[in-house]
Amino acid sequence: MQVHNSELNLNRKPIKFTHIDLNSKSICFMLSGGGYNYDKPLFYYSTMVMIKKNIDVVHIHYSYNEQTIKKPITELAKIMMDDIDPVISDILNKRDYQYTIFLGKSLGTIPIAIELMKRDEFFDSKMVLLTPLLKFNAIFDSILNSQHHGLLVIGDQDKHYNTNQIDQLRNTNFEIEVFGNTNHSLDDGEFDAKASIGALSRVMKQLQEMI
Repeated sequence: MQVHNSELNLNRKPIKFTHIDLNSKSICFMLSGGGYNYDKPLFYYSTMVMIKKNIDVVHIHYSYNEQTIKKPITELAKIMMDDIDPVISDILNKRDYQYTIFLGKSLGTIPIAIELMKRDEFFDSKMVLLTPLLKFNAIFDSILNSQHHGLLVIGDQDKHYNTNQIDQLRNTNFEIEVFGNTNHSLDDGEFDAKASIGALSRVMKQLQEMI
């Protein structure tokens, strides 16, 4: 296993990314949340699952100020893709990967749902959406109308959780996992460490089964 910390110098700004290279034919691109980075539990253990399954991993390191985050969702998706696209292209142009996975948390689900899921070249890719921002119609509608297989995870105390939406999404090809009494970080609302770890364990089990 080799770990490459790289940087692409774009016109606007440099974009850093980490490529965990197992010389695999499969790869998982991970897209972090606004304040939920790759050292946080969901990403740390998701990365571990991928490595165990002999799947290369790419962490794309981006950050945005509050003004950018508040832009209309489709505009924000395009801004993020300006950072993400060159990294994806750089990696895929260097090796003939046969299997791709996209895994995003919160903010990271925006470009997956609005842009990447609609691209023909990723029609067979699996999508992992951790606490997606379902209150935005563009995200919900894209997932609802997608033919992708994947995993969607959300807590019932997440402000983006809606029972009616989840019921509709159960008719898609996504495995839907709803956690009771958990928030946007999938932590138990009563600060129950055991329950929070249990939720994390279930997510990793579902992820292993999906890939």
